[in-house]
Formats: sequence, structure tokens, C-alpha cells
Amino acid sequence: MKKTLYPLKFTPIAKQKIWGGNHLRQFYRHDFAMEKIGETWDISAMKDNESEVINGFLAENNLAELVEVYMGDLVGEKVFQRFGEKFPLLVKLIDAQEDLSIQVHPNDQIAAERHQDCGKTEMWYILAATPDASITLGFKEPISKETLAKKLADNTIESCLNRIAVKPGDIFFIPAGMVHSIGKGCLILEIQQASDHTYRLYDYNRLDINGKPRELHTDWALDAIDYERWEAEKITPQCAPNDISNIVDHNCFTTNIMRLTKPQEYNLATIDSFVLISCIQGHVRCDFEDDYITIVDGETVLIPAEMNSLQLIPSVESVLLETYIK
Repeated sequence: MKKTLYPLKFTPIAKQKIWGGNHLRQFYRHDFAMEKIGETWDISAMKDNESEVINGFLAENNLAELVEVYMGDLVGEKVFQRFGEKFPLLVKLIDAQEDLSIQVHPNDQIAAERHQDCGKTEMWYILAATPDASITLGFKEPISKETLAKKLADNTIESCLNRIAVKPGDIFFIPAGMVHSIGKGCLILEIQQASDHTYRLYDYNRLDINGKPRELHTDWALDAIDYERWEAEKITPQCAPNDISNIVDHNCFTTNIMRLTKPQEYNLATIDSFVLISCIQGHVRCDFEDDYITIVDGETVLIPAEMNSLQLIPSVESVLLETYIK
């Protein structure tokens, strides 16, 4: 008899970065020994970075293996038809103790031509921020490729970038082709297409751990920028207690926000997709059949597509993000 799939928890994968810090270890991941943890990849089926299940009978299997075996039962029939065995999303936590490089990601067309892969559209939820924290997103005004190239050449690119002060709870959508950077003092949940293609435009002339400048990808970046879409997209949802509000509705993924103050029946029957539930505040118990799991602040779990419902029981007022593919 086939065993029923259930909500899956995974071991995060830590990534050391020159701009990273210790907040991910202090706040969420207490067992990482490395210093300067810039990212944890919490839901990933990327090659050589596959998340491993830590609960239930599927423990120690990785996400890529599960997609290969369970196919549409895990990810949804339409999702499997569209993406095959490639799990389409990647979820990260990012701790920026220094500014990240000024960068851009390719869209699907460019990524297919250059890398035989998908592009990288993403969204950010600001989990924590120092009083002076900021991000860079888009330009102050329309700019041409030629003007931007000149500003790169004379190291004045920062003068044309749109710098935005941030606070916890802020949400931003970053389509492929938009220039951006996470500033120091930001702790962020990032939901993105399953791609790791980044083109650096500018890196403040800093050196890597070997004392050498980090590689820039100026020509590729200039060609990948969407010069028609230069304005930042800050999202300001109105989410009443025990309600759901949409924050991203895109071909790459849909994300909604939920604020829970009491138990809720969570119906999944109409969604032909896996669902990622990210806890950004609080502590929630998920009851299903005769079992349950808990989701704590900073954690993301995967709900298989074959599941029709479960109950969400917050122990305190909690905020969740749900993400799936339409």
C-alpha cells in the first residue's frame, strides 16, 4: 500500500559569504559552526544543494529525489507537466552584515540562451532590520544602457540607483532584469525561481577572502537589465486577522500572506501545486490526519500537492506566507 505524503521539513544549507554575519545562527540555526553565514537555502533542489527531509518516513531523502519519485503527487500535475523533475522554486534566508553587490538577474529567455536554465525573479520579506538598513531597487529615473555604462566606467553608478530605507514587514518584488542590492543590516526571507545566475555590476571595489577583487559581469549585466521597468515595487498588503491577502501574482509563483490569531482549516483541494508555508512571525502547529508538525519563526515547510487540507493552530498571533505555482 502506498504511503500518504505529508508536510515536509528540511535541513537548511548554510552558505558562507564575505558580507554575511551571525544572525542566522543566533536567531534560527543554532548548530552551524561556520562564521559569516550570508544565506541558508531552506527549500532547494538545486544541483549539489539539495535539501534533505528531516521528518517522517522520507527522512534523509532529498527534494530532487522526491520530485523524481513522486512527481505530480508532490508538486502538482500541472506543475510537473510544466517543469518536469526540476523543482521550480528556491527559498532562502539572507543575513547582510555588509552591502551585497549591485547586481541583476537574467530573465527566462536570456537564461535559456546563456545557461540553458530559467531566469531569476524573486521577492523579499524584511524579517529584521537595523535602524539605518536599506536596499537598492531600480533607478531614480529612466536611464539608458549607454548612460549606465558610463556611470559604471567612472564609478558613479550609486548616484543613479534608488535607495530605499526598510523596516521589518516590508515586502518587495524584484522581477528579473531589475538592478538591486540588499544593504547591510537586513535579514530577509527570499522566495525565487530556482536559479543561481547573478550578474554583478558593481562591488564597491572590495576584495574577496583571497585579497582579490570579485568578478564583475558588466557586459552580461548591461544586456540583461530591463530598462523599461526601472521603478521599485514595494508591496503593501492589507491583511486582516485570520484572512489571506495576495502579495505576488506572477507566472513564476504566487505568494499570499496570512495572519492567524485562532485555529483555521486550511483547504488545499483547489490548488494543483505544492505549497510552501513560511512562518515569519510566531509559532504554528499543522494538524493532518493523525499527526502534526510545528512551524516556527523563520522556518519553511513543503505541503505536497496531494494533500487536500490541514488545520493551522497558532500558539500566539502568527504570520505565514504561502507560495505555490498557478
